[in-house]
Amino acid sequence: MPEERINSTILVVDDEERMARFIRLNLEHDGFQVFEAYRGLKAIQAIRDHLPDLVLLDVMLPDVDGFEVLRMIREFSNIPVIMLTARGEEDDRVRGLELGADDYITKPFSPRELVSRVRAVLRRSDSSGVVSREIIEVDSRLKIDFGRREVWVDGALVKLRPTEYRLLYHLVQNAGWVLTYDQILAKVWGYEYRDESHYVRLYINYLRQKIEKDPANPVYILTERGVGYRFVDFRRNQPAA
Repeated sequence: MPEERINSTILVVDDEERMARFIRLNLEHDGFQVFEAYRGLKAIQAIRDHLPDLVLLDVMLPDVDGFEVLRMIREFSNIPVIMLTARGEEDDRVRGLELGADDYITKPFSPRELVSRVRAVLRRSDSSGVVSREIIEVDSRLKIDFGRREVWVDGALVKLRPTEYRLLYHLVQNAGWVLTYDQILAKVWGYEYRDESHYVRLYINYLRQKIEKDPANPVYILTERGVGYRFVDFRRNQPAA
């Protein structure tokens, strides 16, 4: 499988023209097609007009900040978004991920890190389609159809983001078994993210908020303290065919 789509198109949103040019030159060197926007609202229009494969979005923009731009993007598109920030504070990173960012890069960053992160996010986006066509009935409350990318809770369709689908998929496919933080990071995000364990905790919380009746007392996604997470072994309680 190729590391990224051939001729992937990337929108760079940064009001610093020198930074935008630095990013564009390095990405073009690795075969990406790149175009730029220097304002948040221009970026929204560019996404609608050109349908890029990925957006690199700076947090500090002169008209609308990057968090608000991301919120607007998520109203109409699941396009992968990597946030660019000069601030390394945990709160900024968490806020971006909570709004639907797929990753973040803290300035300053090297060309190698930039390209690696872009490739990893595109790879995850390309592999977001799941292989199982089985409709899984965990219990009377939760039903999952990975083939159609649908999750039903109490008869209502629940919308999951692509990363949430991948995380749920790997948890369910290994139901009853503990997946460590490292295993989850490798399967869902890629080996480049082996030191980003907070991603796992954050997205586990997202999933629990969407599928658990009481997220504070989960019955589907169980914590194995200090090790990782385990999806309830629902198959053990189902009658044999």
